[in-house]
Amino acid sequence: MFEALGQKLQDILDKLRSESKLTEAHLKTATREIRMALLEADVNFGVAKDFVAKVSEKALGQDIINGVGAGHMVVKLVHDELVETLGGKTMQPELGANRNVWFMVGLQGAGKTTSAGKLASLYKSKGRRVLLVAADTQRPAARDQLEVLGQQVGVPVLKVEDGETPATTKARLAEYLQKDYRDLVIVDTAGRLQVDIALMDQLADLKTALEPTETLLVVDAMTGQEALNVAETFDKRIGLSGLVITKMDGDARGGAALSARYVTGKPIYFAGVSEKISGLELFHPDRVASRILGMGDILSLVERAQAADMASVAPKKLNEFNLDDLLNQLRNMRKLGPMADIMRMIPGMSKAIPADFQVDEKQIQQIDAILSSMTRKEREDPDVINGSRRKRIAKGSGVTVQEVNRLLKMYDQMKDMMKMFQSKNMKKLMGGMGGAGGMGGLGGMFGKK
Repeated sequence: MFEALGQKLQDILDKLRSESKLTEAHLKTATREIRMALLEADVNFGVAKDFVAKVSEKALGQDIINGVGAGHMVVKLVHDELVETLGGKTMQPELGANRNVWFMVGLQGAGKTTSAGKLASLYKSKGRRVLLVAADTQRPAARDQLEVLGQQVGVPVLKVEDGETPATTKARLAEYLQKDYRDLVIVDTAGRLQVDIALMDQLADLKTALEPTETLLVVDAMTGQEALNVAETFDKRIGLSGLVITKMDGDARGGAALSARYVTGKPIYFAGVSEKISGLELFHPDRVASRILGMGDILSLVERAQAADMASVAPKKLNEFNLDDLLNQLRNMRKLGPMADIMRMIPGMSKAIPADFQVDEKQIQQIDAILSSMTRKEREDPDVINGSRRKRIAKGSGVTVQEVNRLLKMYDQMKDMMKMFQSKNMKKLMGGMGGAGGMGGLGGMFGKK
């Protein structure tokens, strides 16, 4: 989502890095360009103004002008200020041992219901006994949608009836919890296409009755500056404790998400990174800032790899990597998220990958089909794949012999690449990521512009 902003900031900061000496004029020009880049990315005007003012103040205050490595120091200041703007440190909702009621609010279409299901999945995996409450009586099928998500996740759903008062809802919830104890209740509330008095009154009454321990505003990152007005209105009328930013995997300019915490003063707890039920992550300001500036996000990449159990399909030794390992890793890597996004998490890869780099899903399926058409022996020892075997594999996977040859050639190139990763530090990284080092070759295999 921050791709356009990231590219512009990286270009601006690259100019500073190349300067042997940094003058006040250089800094003034750079901060002006940074402010323009932020505004073009839909960052709130006040946020952009304060951002560059603080960077300039710290740069002058530390007397780095004309200093050795001054350009790199400015990069660090910009990174640190991005982290601060996004919230500073990673925050999570309060979660007590017993009663926890989370109130999900936001406009219709922001992703409240889906986020409620994702939260239920996330915290069930952490050992919590979760109950979903379908309190959105305004949107057709909203309660049914939450019930389907509940079945998918494996948690019960309590449906609020049409015309039910907040007091009745409270009583029904209390009765349910007496019969089936739950230590985390997530309430999906009604939304509107725009903020109105009736919506706020209904939410305020329900919140008063249920006394939630957390009130989370779900913000659609695609809505731009309007998201900030919505956040401020909800906070003044309902009272918020934190934010959930959805559709972070989209192509929005990202300014609203960058400004949301700054404008509301509320922490961003979670970010929606895909449409999958598992596509919700803790929001890490430092990691997002590093990603924006092209520094990669290796920690998030390792966490995703561990969640996908990449280590279970990794070869014991890099030089033993075969086509069977490639097939297993390919299938597991598809669980990590969009390939282009994954590659950009690797430090230094952001600038190397074209802005319009995409992954062709059909080609991924084609590679899977080719590998699946091989016998186990052929995948374990590709040297046995002669001309007749290549014809059989091509026919079985519905491709040409040339495409089979292309895959085998790419596999040979990947093996050569992996031999370069035999250094001590790289081995440690590969161990942590479960052998995800093959991603560079895979990107070249089915990436397109």
